[in-house]
Amino acid sequence: MTAHGYGRDYCGSVSQFRAVPVTDALAHALLTEYFSYRAESFPTPSGYVTNFPASDQFEPPRGVFLLVEDAGRTLGCGGIRQLDSGRFEIKHLWVRPDGRGTGLGRQLLAELEQRAHEWGASELVLDTNESLAAAGGLYRSSGFETCEPYNDNPNATTWYRKVLV
Repeated sequence: MTAHGYGRDYCGSVSQFRAVPVTDALAHALLTEYFSYRAESFPTPSGYVTNFPASDQFEPPRGVFLLVEDAGRTLGCGGIRQLDSGRFEIKHLWVRPDGRGTGLGRQLLAELEQRAHEWGASELVLDTNESLAAAGGLYRSSGFETCEPYNDNPNATTWYRKVLV
């Protein structure tokens, strides 16, 4: 993968990462899809709690929100935001169903990690729900390890941490 912009998925086509404000219409549409999917598939009766991200938390160099585009289609999104000095959080990693299984999620995770590292991150954290088995597998195979909860996200059941070198 090259720095900031292009990656190659496992199927051979070229994907592009484009930074946009989280208030961008396309970013908002993807987040709405993500939140709707999670609400429909959420395993607990209390339901999924939706929180659209605050735009000021995803502005360089404290953060960024990326769209994943491939062959003229927007297939996913995700962001990072700085929590503390050296500590960034990965948020809202989402790949549309027609982009899954192609390596886009892994590419996006790697791109977010690279950008956080360039901005001085020594640690990445994220939270997820155990019902998202594929996501948990992606995080573990990308070097994340479970850790104690670092927030009070009502949707999360599992928290991960990765030390960057």
